[in-house]
Amino acid sequence: MYKFSVGVVTVLLLVITETVVADDDPRQWVQLPPMMRQHMLGNMRDHLQALSEIQLELSKGNFEKAGEIAENRIGLSSLASHGASHMAPFMPKQMQEFGTQMHQAASRFAITAQESAVDGDAKRAIAGLSDITRQCIACHAAFRVN
Repeated sequence: MYKFSVGVVTVLLLVITETVVADDDPRQWVQLPPMMRQHMLGNMRDHLQALSEIQLELSKGNFEKAGEIAENRIGLSSLASHGASHMAPFMPKQMQEFGTQMHQAASRFAITAQESAVDGDAKRAIAGLSDITRQCIACHAAFRVN
């Protein structure tokens, strides 16, 4: 009986703690229909995967490949495949702006990566990659989806 009581108390404390932490989150809730929420979260997971692949290619000195990944998976060329026009009406204006700036930064990075392939300037490419992730960070700091 003692083990059961300790287990119940532990679970209750975890639930209460999780609720308190969630209630203290100052980010703005963005309400989405369930299918759209899953779609958006899937897009964001793919963006993270693409960022990881870009970093790997940069570490190998494959600047052109890094640029291709950025443009095709995160850049302005990726908007149709991500369903951006269907998602945007559900987003607050500032969230739309963060997204647009992220996609633009990825397309700029793709050009910078091509330039780095010519002159070998890895620092410029890494700085361009930082411009992409800065937009991700700003959006995630301001918003959360429900």
